[in-house]
Amino acid sequence: MPRSEGRHAGADWLPFARAREIVLGEVAPLPAESRVLRDALGYVLAEDVASPVDLPPWDTSAMDGFATRAADVAGASEREPRTLRVVDDVAAGHFPARPVGPGEATRIMTGAPVPEGADGVVRVEHTDGGSGIGTPEGRVRIVSDVDAGKNVRRSGEDVRRGRTVLHAGRVLRAAELGVAAAVGRARLEVVRRPTVAVLTSGDELVEVEGFAEVLAGRKIVSSSSYALAAQLAESGMEARVLGIARDTTASLREHLERARGCDALITTAGISVGEHDYVREVLAGMGAEVRFWRVRARPGSAFAFGRVAGLGGIPWFGLPGNPVSTLVTFELLVRPALLRMAGRRAVFPPVASARLKEALSLRHGTTHFLRVRLETGEDGGYEAALTGTQSSGALTSMSAADGLLVVSE
Repeated sequence: MPRSEGRHAGADWLPFARAREIVLGEVAPLPAESRVLRDALGYVLAEDVASPVDLPPWDTSAMDGFATRAADVAGASEREPRTLRVVDDVAAGHFPARPVGPGEATRIMTGAPVPEGADGVVRVEHTDGGSGIGTPEGRVRIVSDVDAGKNVRRSGEDVRRGRTVLHAGRVLRAAELGVAAAVGRARLEVVRRPTVAVLTSGDELVEVEGFAEVLAGRKIVSSSSYALAAQLAESGMEARVLGIARDTTASLREHLERARGCDALITTAGISVGEHDYVREVLAGMGAEVRFWRVRARPGSAFAFGRVAGLGGIPWFGLPGNPVSTLVTFELLVRPALLRMAGRRAVFPPVASARLKEALSLRHGTTHFLRVRLETGEDGGYEAALTGTQSSGALTSMSAADGLLVVSE
């Protein structure tokens, strides 16, 4: 087994901050891929996107109303209205048939091109709606003046041709996809998201379909594999669940071979010093280079990290077997690394200060992560209440929590 940091117990265990530093230092964004616009939501842009056109491409009306010359409606009011001849009717998606001359107006819809000669749009609410539109006798009575440029969106007002509208590294949300569509991009280069292999191991585990064996008192459900697959989906990653390996080197090798082609590997349990914990042995045979085996954290001390040469050098995250430890170490150490592989720059969850509502006695020299529910105190600040026992096997305490209270070593 290659030399690793924090391999032995006690003072040699790795501080949590150092473990996270090592993990993030070992991963980098994956190569880019091309995706159609409708399938790019949530991905990280891998290219700058420039607009080939002005937006809007021509002067357009910002209101339903009448396009006029400001000079023709100067001083218009309820007492002194102006009556103009209506010479055209322009709907969105259509172009004016003729310009607007002195004493003339064109009925216009929101988004329609403003005709030549007009320099403002009077809102329809400030008119009588017009009559005889489309005929030589068409007229409109206007009871409000309008400044030149009023209710008109100028060509290039939003975007000038050649301007970079989206920069590489941007997370593509709904607004970004709308911008990309507006500048004519049907496909985008994005950072590929990791496909992550998930392997649980243990003779005591069954899938949820085997719950009858749980009722018989012989097995427990491999809840961690379901929770991890959900955490990966929440992170935007694709999970390849490898199933449950039995506590033999042959079964572990067989299951680990199914991780070929993945970008990362997650295993749960099997890395302690127990007689039947074979994950370390099997990974060593696959050329694993392990950076560390233990972390000074609770829950989550039995966390390992390295790379597996026999699987293409992909990063390996060895998570503890207890359900809460699995979920917590994923959130704190695995998810940030996978987000970085997916091109994200902000990879850590939001942090706020909170006051714990009860006294605790915690071991010094260890970073503790307490499952809590946040409440707003009388002073407006956050208060944190424990969700129950902090045992690493109490999965319900995790489902009741909406945060982790960090108590540094």
